[in-house]
Amino acid sequence: MNTLSYKTVSANKNTVNKEWVLVDADGQTLGRLASKVAKLIRGKYKPNYTPHVDCGDNVVIINAEKINLTGNKWADKTYIRHTGYPGGQRSLTATEMFQKDPTRLIEKAVKGMLPKNRLGSALFKNLYVYAGTEHGQEAQKPKAINLNDLK
Repeated sequence: MNTLSYKTVSANKNTVNKEWVLVDADGQTLGRLASKVAKLIRGKYKPNYTPHVDCGDNVVIINAEKINLTGNKWADKTYIRHTGYPGGQRSLTATEMFQKDPTRLIEKAVKGMLPKNRLGSALFKNLYVYAGTEHGQEAQKPKAINLNDLK
């Protein structure tokens, strides 16, 4: 037999290799950081990526209060929600949301880049965002990575 045989490897819950990754958001732009973190959580940087399986890493983001937004987005970008009552549409600017809780900016940006189904909800639980440099995942020994090295 003189042919090459390649089998497509499909990961499952038991065979995935999940790691803990530490990302420093100091000086990073919000959208660029969020898209790379969403890819890490999804597992797209791994060779055994499988679309219907949680094969991504657990990501810890620190220094969320040092995030950047370009242009006039601090004043112009609005986050809209609805209370469920008639006339209950509420909105916050990026500055107002940042003053309330700086971690919510990153969480909303990453969540919007994940699938809108049960898998996306499960993947979102692999994200841990902290405003300062202290985080509660020292026991997992997360490996610090530089997002600028990722494509």
